[in-house]
Amino acid sequence: MKNTIELLKELTETVGVSGCEHNIAELLSKILEPYGDVTVDCMNNVFCTFGEGYHFLLDAHLDEIGLIVTDITDDGFIKVDKCGGIDTRSLPALEVSVWGKKEVKGIISTLPPHLQNSDEEKKAPKLSDLTIDTGYTKSQLEKLVSLGDRVTFKRNFTPLLNGLVSASCLDDRAGVASILMCLDELKSLPCRITVMFSSQEEVGTRGASVGPYSKNIDEAIVVDVSFAYTPGCDKNDCGEISKGAMIGFSPTLDKCMSRKLVKIADKNNISYQQEIMSGRTGTNTDVITVSESGIKTALISIPQKYMHQRVEVVDTSDIESVSRLICAYIRERAGEMNA
Repeated sequence: MKNTIELLKELTETVGVSGCEHNIAELLSKILEPYGDVTVDCMNNVFCTFGEGYHFLLDAHLDEIGLIVTDITDDGFIKVDKCGGIDTRSLPALEVSVWGKKEVKGIISTLPPHLQNSDEEKKAPKLSDLTIDTGYTKSQLEKLVSLGDRVTFKRNFTPLLNGLVSASCLDDRAGVASILMCLDELKSLPCRITVMFSSQEEVGTRGASVGPYSKNIDEAIVVDVSFAYTPGCDKNDCGEISKGAMIGFSPTLDKCMSRKLVKIADKNNISYQQEIMSGRTGTNTDVITVSESGIKTALISIPQKYMHQRVEVVDTSDIESVSRLICAYIRERAGEMNA
């Protein structure tokens, strides 16, 4: 397996907007081939299963937010709508790629400050007022771009100081990376593992809603990102970047699993912090726990700054802490089940 930064670069450079995850699904299928039986279902969920015995499901979603083409105007501009939780405040003047018959690069239109009135200066733009300028005419665009094609932000993989990395879709390619980094060790353990890299999380946890069915899972661990503190945030609502894995506690999560993750982190000197939620988590755990007749599920999150922006930031050491914690937990639980 590549080192953390190399793996993140490969994962975040690969396109996979919700509902059009074919490129990232293909990449992950190739990465998983050496580890077990790999399948991709009609939802673009990618599965890899190996081993025998007590059955663990490891999930992280492979899709990313983006835009969807809704119209091509007579003057050659592309109209779009959201595909996932887009922050429209950040869109004007961004460089984007439209994924039609080929990649078409463009710029999201913006009104120069000189032409804005006082009211416009104070308002976030409406998505309906924004367009993508590619330089093509309408007739040229119609040969390359179809309604429903997806749009992504320009790829922006930037290593920062002290092990931090910035990129546009670390949510949740960082979680995918943490699971991939477990696999060499997990293959040697006396248990059954199913990896599920699930689709369409950003449009309603749709892939994970169907993925676990007929798999006979005993326990599941979901890895996603969660909020890391930055100025302007309420510290009570955030974790801290570089402080390790965020172990979730929620009424929708299995409390025994959460407590055991804490004990195992302490026992193995793995950096962690606790994330307390009062209800639904907003992650795939919310649907996996109620799959089939119910599945005991835990949530481990990677603290991330600037979620759903093209400059998301994570610390590679936090990803590695999550990976180590997953390995340590499954090693101990497999030992208990085979005692």
